[in-house]
Amino acid sequence: MDRTASGETKAGQGTNQRCMEPSCGSVYSLNARIYVCPRCGGPLEVETPLTMLDGAALREQWRQRASSWKPIDRSGVWRFRELLPGDVSAGVVTLFEGNTPLCEAPLCAEYCGLRELRLKNQGSNPTGSFKDTGMTVAVTHAVRLGAAAAVCASTGNTAASLAAYCARARLRCAILVPHGQIASAKLAQSMDYGALLCELEGNFDDCMRVVQEIGDDPSLYIANSINPFRIEGQKTVAYELLEQSEGQVPDHVVVPGGNLGNSSALGKGFRELLSLGLIDHLPRLHVIQAQGAAPFVRVFTECKKRGSSRAQLLPEAMIPESRPQTLATAIRIGAPLSWRKSLRAVLESGGEVIAVTEKEIADAKAMIGRDGIGCEPASATTVAGIRKLTAAGRIQRDEAVVAVLTGHLLKDPEYVANYHRGTLALPGGSAQKIEGAFPNPPERVAATKSAFLELLKRHRP
Repeated sequence: MDRTASGETKAGQGTNQRCMEPSCGSVYSLNARIYVCPRCGGPLEVETPLTMLDGAALREQWRQRASSWKPIDRSGVWRFRELLPGDVSAGVVTLFEGNTPLCEAPLCAEYCGLRELRLKNQGSNPTGSFKDTGMTVAVTHAVRLGAAAAVCASTGNTAASLAAYCARARLRCAILVPHGQIASAKLAQSMDYGALLCELEGNFDDCMRVVQEIGDDPSLYIANSINPFRIEGQKTVAYELLEQSEGQVPDHVVVPGGNLGNSSALGKGFRELLSLGLIDHLPRLHVIQAQGAAPFVRVFTECKKRGSSRAQLLPEAMIPESRPQTLATAIRIGAPLSWRKSLRAVLESGGEVIAVTEKEIADAKAMIGRDGIGCEPASATTVAGIRKLTAAGRIQRDEAVVAVLTGHLLKDPEYVANYHRGTLALPGGSAQKIEGAFPNPPERVAATKSAFLELLKRHRP
């Protein structure tokens, strides 16, 4: 645990946890180890009194910290600590997360029909996914509360991130994953970081159900995105994105949709920037799901059908996908826990929720690779979705668009190899082969100079 006394005004004074249900709105302290409202079961949100803060002064302070070598300032999350819960003078658990690049992607832009497209590469985080930005805050909170162990259900990225941050904090870690449904690279990370890895029979939603059932154990700390402290760390991506855009908020921000913590966090981050006067409008937030695991698409469609502009739907509005199916394992989730928060963020920004096919994901992923960036399959839903939204006229050619890439290319190397070798297929008795539009398989060549030069000639651009 990197304990850094800041010597500054304590961040998060007057901050609490509040139930998001309009009919409830109950308030709890930051030290209350709860994940949903005990009174009504509604989702919780950390609430920071923004009226006490000067937006312009914060922006300048954040800019100055970007050139600081203090450990706490080198974190792209804790650099924004005035908007994070808790007192940092007690120390934070950090692996210097955040500070991820915003990359121009000209080939992807052309593929999507845009003049310009930028990719926010969250795969550059310490464990290779966006989860690190939230986990630094969650594990710091777990340590402050004196938890005996941290627990999560995972499709792989959350597991790797929690395991790493618990290792850094010397905190026990237990992870529940669905047996046989996690990319081997992600499992390898969790094992290497020393977590207790529990493979359950069933899918991610079964793992999440077990985690929720043990959530009332006071010795355990639940680190999934149902935990509002995870969202607090992840929202800082919005602050960082604004800085990288020189204070100009994009017209559109596009994210993959799995358990929906990422879109919930970005929505909260941009909402806070608007309240502080640092932006004058919200970017349209779009969520893209895989066609075989798209319960949130149905919720959004129903909400639009009712003509609702707010996320005030009955609990039964979320009809889980009992057998979610997609090769993008990070978003193979049938019952996303953060759907209410995400729905609010999408609706208030005027965004969309759509689904893309396995082939669209695979080809978009290959195109991202051609721009020299790379990502795991779930991340590529963003570029696939942007292409569809542009074709439908929902995104205009000259608008500023940012796609969030949530995980590193090497999170799922088997997917990459199968795509380029022409062997990528959905599992099952009648496996559905996916014919990629941009395969790049290795070629055998004789061990001679002439054979090599002839091969180069055949592949001349």
